[in-house]
Amino acid sequence: MKRNWTKILSILAIVLSLSTVGVQIFIMATAEQESEAQYKGLIKQHYQIFAPPIPDKVSFCGEKIPIDNVFVREALDRELTIIMYQQSTTFLILKRAERFFPEIEKVLREQGVPDDIKYLAVAESSLANAVSGAKAEGVWQFVEPTAKEYGMEVSAEWDDRYDLRISSIAACKYLKQKQAKFNDWALACASYNAGEAGVRGRMRDQKCDNYWQLYTNNETSRYVYRIIAYKLIMENPQQYGYYFRMKDTYQPIPTKEITVDTTINDLFAFAQKINVPYLYLKRLNPALRDSKLINKTGKIYRLKIPNEEGLSYRELTESLRNERLVIQNDI
Repeated sequence: MKRNWTKILSILAIVLSLSTVGVQIFIMATAEQESEAQYKGLIKQHYQIFAPPIPDKVSFCGEKIPIDNVFVREALDRELTIIMYQQSTTFLILKRAERFFPEIEKVLREQGVPDDIKYLAVAESSLANAVSGAKAEGVWQFVEPTAKEYGMEVSAEWDDRYDLRISSIAACKYLKQKQAKFNDWALACASYNAGEAGVRGRMRDQKCDNYWQLYTNNETSRYVYRIIAYKLIMENPQQYGYYFRMKDTYQPIPTKEITVDTTINDLFAFAQKINVPYLYLKRLNPALRDSKLINKTGKIYRLKIPNEEGLSYRELTESLRNERLVIQNDI
Protein backbone atom coordinates (compact mmCIF):
# COMPACT_ATOMS: atom_id res chain seq x y z
CA MET A 1 0.00 0.00 0.00
CA LYS A 2 2.83 2.33 0.90
CA ARG A 3 4.56 1.45 -2.32
CA ASN A 4 1.38 2.32 -4.31
CA TRP A 5 1.14 5.71 -2.63
CA THR A 6 4.76 6.34 -3.53
CA LYS A 7 4.01 5.59 -7.17
CA ILE A 8 0.92 7.78 -7.08
CA LEU A 9 2.84 10.65 -5.55
CA SER A 10 5.61 10.24 -8.15
CA ILE A 11 3.08 10.32 -10.96
CA LEU A 12 1.38 13.41 -9.48
CA ALA A 13 4.77 15.13 -9.17
CA ILE A 14 5.50 14.41 -12.83
CA VAL A 15 2.05 15.65 -13.88
CA LEU A 16 2.45 18.82 -11.83
CA SER A 17 5.88 19.37 -13.27
CA LEU A 18 4.63 18.95 -16.81
CA SER A 19 1.68 21.21 -16.06
CA THR A 20 4.02 23.89 -14.74
CA VAL A 21 6.17 23.63 -17.86
CA GLY A 22 3.07 23.81 -20.02
CA VAL A 23 1.81 26.89 -18.21
CA GLN A 24 5.23 28.52 -18.59
CA ILE A 25 5.28 27.72 -22.31
CA PHE A 26 1.75 29.10 -22.68
CA ILE A 27 2.68 32.28 -20.80
CA MET A 28 5.84 32.70 -22.90
CA ALA A 29 3.91 32.12 -26.12
CA THR A 30 1.21 34.56 -25.06
CA ALA A 31 3.82 37.15 -24.09
CA GLU A 32 5.56 36.68 -27.42
CA GLN A 33 2.28 37.09 -29.27
CA GLU A 34 1.48 40.25 -27.29
CA SER A 35 4.98 41.59 -27.97
CA GLU A 36 4.63 40.88 -31.68
CA ALA A 37 1.19 42.51 -31.75
CA GLN A 38 2.56 45.53 -29.90
CA TYR A 39 5.44 45.80 -32.38
CA LYS A 40 3.09 45.62 -35.35
CA GLY A 41 0.94 48.26 -33.69
CA LEU A 42 3.94 50.57 -33.34
CA ILE A 43 4.79 50.12 -37.02
CA LYS A 44 1.24 50.93 -38.02
CA GLN A 45 1.19 53.98 -35.75
CA HIS A 46 4.60 55.46 -36.53
CA TYR A 47 5.66 54.21 -39.96
CA GLN A 48 3.18 55.09 -42.64
CA ILE A 49 3.64 55.08 -46.40
CA PHE A 50 1.23 56.99 -48.61
CA ALA A 51 0.67 56.89 -52.34
CA PRO A 52 1.65 60.20 -53.98
CA PRO A 53 -1.35 62.35 -54.92
CA ILE A 54 -1.76 63.07 -58.61
CA PRO A 55 -3.70 66.20 -59.61
CA ASP A 56 -6.69 65.87 -61.91
CA LYS A 57 -5.07 68.36 -64.27
CA VAL A 58 -1.36 68.44 -65.08
CA SER A 59 0.38 70.70 -67.58
CA PHE A 60 3.95 71.02 -68.80
CA CYS A 61 5.29 74.07 -70.62
CA GLY A 62 1.72 75.24 -71.08
CA GLU A 63 0.65 71.98 -72.70
CA LYS A 64 -2.03 69.77 -71.14
CA ILE A 65 -0.91 66.26 -70.16
CA PRO A 66 -3.44 63.44 -70.86
CA ILE A 67 -3.41 62.40 -67.20
CA ASP A 68 -6.66 60.43 -67.48
CA ASN A 69 -4.92 57.93 -69.76
CA VAL A 70 -3.99 54.93 -67.59
CA PHE A 71 -0.54 54.51 -69.15
CA VAL A 72 0.28 58.18 -68.67
CA ARG A 73 -1.03 58.21 -65.11
CA GLU A 74 0.89 55.10 -64.07
CA ALA A 75 4.10 56.35 -65.69
CA LEU A 76 3.85 59.61 -63.76
CA ASP A 77 2.93 57.76 -60.57
CA ARG A 78 6.09 55.66 -60.88
CA GLU A 79 8.34 58.70 -61.01
CA LEU A 80 6.43 60.50 -58.26
CA THR A 81 6.73 57.48 -55.97
CA ILE A 82 10.47 57.10 -56.56
CA ILE A 83 11.23 60.79 -56.05
CA MET A 84 8.89 61.16 -53.07
CA TYR A 85 10.59 58.31 -51.23
CA GLN A 86 14.23 59.03 -52.06
CA GLN A 87 14.00 61.55 -49.26
CA SER A 88 17.63 62.58 -48.79
CA THR A 89 18.20 63.33 -52.47
CA THR A 90 14.88 65.12 -52.88
CA PHE A 91 15.45 67.20 -49.76
CA LEU A 92 18.86 68.30 -51.03
CA ILE A 93 17.30 69.26 -54.37
CA LEU A 94 14.69 71.39 -52.59
CA LYS A 95 17.45 73.12 -50.63
CA ARG A 96 19.66 73.71 -53.70
CA ALA A 97 16.78 75.08 -55.75
CA GLU A 98 16.67 78.27 -53.69
CA ARG A 99 20.26 79.00 -54.70
CA PHE A 100 20.26 77.91 -58.34
CA PHE A 101 16.72 78.46 -59.63
CA PRO A 102 16.87 82.28 -59.59
CA GLU A 103 19.78 82.26 -62.09
CA ILE A 104 18.20 79.53 -64.23
CA GLU A 105 14.80 81.25 -64.23
CA LYS A 106 16.41 84.51 -65.30
CA VAL A 107 18.05 82.83 -68.29
CA LEU A 108 14.82 81.05 -69.25
CA ARG A 109 12.98 84.39 -69.28
CA GLU A 110 15.71 86.04 -71.34
CA GLN A 111 15.71 83.19 -73.84
CA GLY A 112 11.92 82.93 -74.14
CA VAL A 113 11.80 79.38 -72.80
CA PRO A 114 8.99 78.11 -70.51
CA ASP A 115 9.79 78.24 -66.81
CA ASP A 116 8.99 74.51 -66.46
CA ILE A 117 12.25 73.70 -68.29
CA LYS A 118 14.12 74.37 -65.05
CA TYR A 119 12.89 70.99 -63.85
CA LEU A 120 14.77 69.35 -66.71
CA ALA A 121 17.98 70.48 -65.01
CA VAL A 122 16.75 68.84 -61.81
CA ALA A 123 16.06 65.56 -63.60
CA GLU A 124 19.46 65.71 -65.28
CA SER A 125 21.72 66.42 -62.33
CA SER A 126 19.77 67.02 -59.10
CA LEU A 127 21.08 70.61 -59.44
CA ALA A 128 24.65 69.48 -58.87
CA ASN A 129 27.74 69.61 -61.07
CA ALA A 130 27.53 65.91 -61.78
CA VAL A 131 29.52 63.71 -64.17
CA SER A 132 27.64 60.85 -65.81
CA GLY A 133 28.98 57.55 -67.06
CA ALA A 134 28.65 58.94 -70.59
CA LYS A 135 30.90 61.89 -69.64
CA ALA A 136 28.03 64.37 -69.59
CA GLU A 137 28.95 67.12 -67.14
CA GLY A 138 27.55 70.06 -65.24
CA VAL A 139 24.04 70.92 -64.08
CA TRP A 140 22.65 70.56 -67.63
CA GLN A 141 24.71 67.45 -68.41
CA PHE A 142 26.27 68.31 -71.75
CA VAL A 143 28.68 65.90 -73.42
CA GLU A 144 31.75 67.61 -74.84
CA PRO A 145 30.84 67.53 -78.58
CA THR A 146 27.38 69.02 -77.97
CA ALA A 147 28.81 71.62 -75.60
CA LYS A 148 31.26 72.79 -78.25
CA GLU A 149 28.54 72.73 -80.90
CA TYR A 150 26.61 75.24 -78.80
CA GLY A 151 29.57 77.54 -78.30
CA MET A 152 30.88 76.40 -74.94
CA GLU A 153 34.57 76.25 -74.15
CA VAL A 154 35.69 72.84 -72.91
CA SER A 155 39.35 72.50 -72.01
CA ALA A 156 41.50 70.99 -69.30
CA GLU A 157 41.56 74.33 -67.49
CA TRP A 158 38.15 75.89 -68.15
CA ASP A 159 34.82 74.18 -68.83
CA ASP A 160 31.72 76.26 -69.57
CA ARG A 161 29.52 73.27 -68.74
CA TYR A 162 30.18 74.14 -65.09
CA ASP A 163 29.18 77.79 -65.52
CA LEU A 164 25.49 77.90 -64.62
CA ARG A 165 24.58 80.89 -66.76
CA ILE A 166 26.52 79.86 -69.86
CA SER A 167 25.32 76.25 -69.75
CA SER A 168 21.72 77.38 -69.12
CA ILE A 169 21.86 79.58 -72.23
CA ALA A 170 23.20 76.65 -74.26
CA ALA A 171 20.45 74.36 -72.95
CA CYS A 172 17.84 76.94 -73.96
CA LYS A 173 19.27 77.20 -77.46
CA TYR A 174 19.24 73.42 -77.85
CA LEU A 175 15.69 73.03 -76.61
CA LYS A 176 14.33 75.93 -78.65
CA GLN A 177 15.78 74.41 -81.80
CA LYS A 178 14.22 71.03 -81.04
CA GLN A 179 10.87 72.56 -80.09
CA ALA A 180 10.83 74.43 -83.40
CA LYS A 181 11.36 71.13 -85.23
CA PHE A 182 8.91 69.01 -83.22
CA ASN A 183 6.46 71.80 -82.33
CA ASP A 184 6.17 70.13 -78.94
CA TRP A 185 8.07 70.75 -75.70
CA ALA A 186 7.72 67.18 -74.42
CA LEU A 187 9.33 65.80 -77.59
CA ALA A 188 12.01 68.51 -77.40
CA CYS A 189 12.82 67.35 -73.88
CA ALA A 190 12.82 63.72 -75.00
CA SER A 191 15.39 64.63 -77.65
CA TYR A 192 17.53 66.20 -74.92
CA ASN A 193 17.74 62.70 -73.49
CA ALA A 194 17.83 60.51 -76.60
CA GLY A 195 18.96 62.89 -79.33
CA GLU A 196 16.89 64.33 -82.13
CA ALA A 197 17.63 61.46 -84.52
CA GLY A 198 16.62 58.84 -81.96
CA VAL A 199 13.28 60.49 -81.26
CA ARG A 200 12.56 61.25 -84.90
CA GLY A 201 13.33 57.67 -85.91
CA ARG A 202 10.83 56.31 -83.38
CA MET A 203 8.20 58.78 -84.54
CA ARG A 204 8.73 57.81 -88.18
CA ASP A 205 8.58 54.06 -87.51
CA GLN A 206 5.43 54.32 -85.39
CA LYS A 207 3.70 57.09 -87.33
CA CYS A 208 3.33 58.86 -83.99
CA ASP A 209 3.70 62.59 -83.39
CA ASN A 210 3.33 62.91 -79.59
CA TYR A 211 5.42 61.81 -76.64
CA TRP A 212 2.53 60.33 -74.66
CA GLN A 213 1.89 57.62 -77.26
CA LEU A 214 5.46 57.07 -78.41
CA TYR A 215 7.21 53.79 -77.59
CA THR A 216 10.86 54.47 -76.76
CA ASN A 217 13.70 53.00 -74.74
CA ASN A 218 13.17 52.75 -70.98
CA GLU A 219 15.19 55.84 -70.07
CA THR A 220 13.55 58.15 -72.58
CA SER A 221 10.08 56.75 -71.86
CA ARG A 222 10.52 57.78 -68.22
CA TYR A 223 12.42 61.02 -68.81
CA VAL A 224 9.66 63.60 -69.35
CA TYR A 225 7.53 62.02 -66.62
CA ARG A 226 10.47 62.42 -64.23
CA ILE A 227 10.70 66.12 -65.12
CA ILE A 228 6.97 66.59 -64.49
CA ALA A 229 7.17 64.64 -61.23
CA TYR A 230 9.86 67.01 -59.98
CA LYS A 231 7.68 69.93 -61.00
CA LEU A 232 4.71 68.64 -58.99
CA ILE A 233 6.76 67.92 -55.88
CA MET A 234 8.82 71.11 -55.97
CA GLU A 235 5.81 73.36 -56.58
CA ASN A 236 3.99 71.85 -53.59
CA PRO A 237 6.50 70.03 -51.35
CA GLN A 238 4.20 69.79 -48.30
CA GLN A 239 1.68 67.84 -50.35
CA TYR A 240 4.37 65.18 -50.73
CA GLY A 241 5.61 65.20 -47.14
CA TYR A 242 8.48 67.70 -47.30
CA TYR A 243 8.52 70.43 -44.65
CA PHE A 244 11.21 73.06 -44.21
CA ARG A 245 11.74 76.71 -43.46
CA MET A 246 13.40 78.99 -45.99
CA LYS A 247 16.32 79.41 -43.60
CA ASP A 248 16.89 75.65 -43.95
CA THR A 249 17.54 76.06 -47.68
CA TYR A 250 20.72 77.09 -49.48
CA GLN A 251 20.41 80.79 -50.21
CA PRO A 252 22.16 82.53 -53.13
CA ILE A 253 25.65 83.66 -52.16
CA PRO A 254 26.26 87.39 -52.75
CA THR A 255 29.34 87.78 -54.94
CA LYS A 256 31.18 90.39 -56.88
CA GLU A 257 32.81 89.84 -60.26
CA ILE A 258 36.37 90.30 -61.40
CA THR A 259 37.58 89.90 -64.96
CA VAL A 260 40.75 88.20 -66.16
CA ASP A 261 42.12 88.46 -69.71
CA THR A 262 45.63 87.07 -69.25
CA THR A 263 47.15 83.72 -68.34
CA ILE A 264 47.16 82.71 -64.68
CA ASN A 265 49.99 80.23 -64.22
CA ASP A 266 49.30 79.64 -60.53
CA LEU A 267 45.77 79.92 -59.20
CA PHE A 268 47.00 79.28 -55.66
CA ALA A 269 49.13 82.44 -55.83
CA PHE A 270 46.31 84.28 -57.63
CA ALA A 271 43.88 83.46 -54.82
CA GLN A 272 46.35 84.79 -52.26
CA LYS A 273 46.87 87.94 -54.32
CA ILE A 274 43.15 88.76 -54.36
CA ASN A 275 42.83 87.69 -50.71
CA VAL A 276 40.34 84.90 -51.34
CA PRO A 277 40.86 81.34 -50.05
CA TYR A 278 41.52 78.96 -52.93
CA LEU A 279 38.58 76.83 -51.78
CA TYR A 280 36.18 79.76 -52.19
CA LEU A 281 37.59 80.59 -55.63
CA LYS A 282 37.01 77.03 -56.82
CA ARG A 283 33.58 76.61 -55.23
CA LEU A 284 32.26 79.86 -56.69
CA ASN A 285 33.85 79.21 -60.09
CA PRO A 286 33.46 75.48 -60.82
CA ALA A 287 34.35 76.14 -64.47
CA LEU A 288 37.98 76.41 -63.27
CA ARG A 289 39.11 72.83 -63.79
CA ASP A 290 42.84 73.10 -63.02
CA SER A 291 45.24 75.03 -60.82
CA LYS A 292 46.12 77.30 -63.74
CA LEU A 293 44.30 79.10 -66.56
CA ILE A 294 46.11 79.46 -69.87
CA ASN A 295 44.78 82.36 -71.95
CA LYS A 296 46.57 82.81 -75.28
CA THR A 297 43.82 84.80 -76.99
CA GLY A 298 43.10 87.49 -74.39
CA LYS A 299 39.64 86.06 -73.74
CA ILE A 300 37.77 87.74 -70.89
CA TYR A 301 36.94 85.31 -68.07
CA ARG A 302 34.55 86.46 -65.39
CA LEU A 303 35.29 85.13 -61.92
CA LYS A 304 33.09 85.38 -58.86
CA ILE A 305 34.46 86.15 -55.43
CA PRO A 306 32.43 86.49 -52.21
CA ASN A 307 31.31 89.83 -50.83
CA GLU A 308 32.58 90.82 -47.39
CA GLU A 309 29.68 89.10 -45.60
CA GLY A 310 28.80 86.80 -48.49
CA LEU A 311 29.54 83.57 -46.63
CA SER A 312 27.81 84.41 -43.36
CA TYR A 313 24.81 82.16 -42.74
CA ARG A 314 23.45 84.72 -40.28
CA GLU A 315 23.64 87.49 -42.86
CA LEU A 316 22.11 85.34 -45.60
CA THR A 317 19.16 84.32 -43.44
CA GLU A 318 18.65 87.55 -41.48
CA SER A 319 15.23 88.19 -42.99
CA LEU A 320 14.22 84.52 -42.73
CA ARG A 321 15.06 83.72 -39.12
CA ASN A 322 11.63 84.48 -37.67
CA GLU A 323 9.81 82.45 -40.28
CA ARG A 324 7.41 79.95 -38.75
CA LEU A 325 6.94 76.49 -40.19
CA VAL A 326 3.28 76.18 -41.13
CA ILE A 327 1.98 72.65 -41.52
CA GLN A 328 -0.98 72.46 -43.83
CA ASN A 329 -3.79 70.11 -42.88
CA ASP A 330 -6.11 70.39 -45.84
CA ILE A 331 -7.05 66.77 -46.49
